[in-house]
Amino acid sequence: MQYDEANPNPSPNRPLRVFIHTGEVSGDLQGSLLIEGLEREAARQGRAVEITAMGGDRMAAAGAKLIGDTVSVSSIGLLEALPHALAAIKLNQRAQQHLKTVLPDVVVLIDYMGPNVAIGNFIRRQFPQVPIAYYIAPHLWVWATIPGDTAKILAIADRILAIFPEEARYYQDKGGRVSWVGHPLLDKYADYSPEAAKQAARPRLGLEHPDRVFTLLPASRRQELTYVLPIMFTAAQQLQTQIPELKFLVPLARDTFRAPLETALQDYGLNGQVVAKDEQMLAISAADLAISKSGTTNLEIALMDVPQVVMYRLNRITAWIAEFVLKFSAAYISPVNLVNMEPIVPEFVQWKANPEAISQVALNLLNSPDQRQKMVEGYKTMRQHLGTVGVCDRAAREILDLAMEKAARRV
Repeated sequence: MQYDEANPNPSPNRPLRVFIHTGEVSGDLQGSLLIEGLEREAARQGRAVEITAMGGDRMAAAGAKLIGDTVSVSSIGLLEALPHALAAIKLNQRAQQHLKTVLPDVVVLIDYMGPNVAIGNFIRRQFPQVPIAYYIAPHLWVWATIPGDTAKILAIADRILAIFPEEARYYQDKGGRVSWVGHPLLDKYADYSPEAAKQAARPRLGLEHPDRVFTLLPASRRQELTYVLPIMFTAAQQLQTQIPELKFLVPLARDTFRAPLETALQDYGLNGQVVAKDEQMLAISAADLAISKSGTTNLEIALMDVPQVVMYRLNRITAWIAEFVLKFSAAYISPVNLVNMEPIVPEFVQWKANPEAISQVALNLLNSPDQRQKMVEGYKTMRQHLGTVGVCDRAAREILDLAMEKAARRV
């Protein structure tokens, strides 16, 4: 479909064109939930919507026409990004070519700062009439370390759709046009019942009700198989030594990780199993406790009321550059703790992420009903600050309104 120069404005005679640009497993998840919201909202407005995207298989399954898979090239850190540089450049070129061929009525950027700023700048130069909504803006309100990063976001975003209250305040104070829509995972877990889910999940995974189960979530990026997994699995080894009957579940974030994860389970002698990607929710529901790398999954675990320990490690050189050159500093890294800026879940980051500390805190949590209950109470407080159900529909309404608002100005 070619861009119609004679008819650039959306009308009832053709579908409203939405282009979504994101990367990483979490962006793919959030994008898929948003696509469902866009379909619902467009139907309420009595019009069709045509969604194309740079993302992953979840977004494709939700109904987007995938232009390129950006999940496979996601990474954190300068050195970690180098192996994917050529692939990332080619994906950016593919996105640009798509935009030149089929000009959208609105563009949605989700997280994924570097590539999103690049594509946002391209749109601003080439197609300044196309509105851009930044949904789930980078967490600069937590760890803005490079001067000018915030200005880059504000320069490309006509509207910022914030998911955290502090995120909304930060970008609004900096001059952005901001709407706080709430966190989209509220929609996913609106009717979730932890106890019922646990009882249903265990038989489906071949577990008995009295089994003691830990779920390990070490990696959604390939670099994490190198830097996070060894620490996490060594901690699991230590836990298994103290609790021989312990069973481990390791859900896949990406199908390509199955072989390395199954090999790691054998190499570390862990009594466990790798669980399919579409059964991650089952694996968390079945757990007495989760040990997870930091990320959106921490929030999912919290919304399931499962106690957890959070950890993260980067390449030592990357970590050194971040700490001593870029002066990176953050009170917390887990989204669970970022909501109210308070320590609901224990975090072990970089130099502090060692197996002994992680296994000891996990063991204390497992053996202390009071500690587990305190964490669950913290989850409830956190949930109250995430907004109300209907997040994806609110975000979709803002995005479609932005498209029509810009179109009206062009008439």
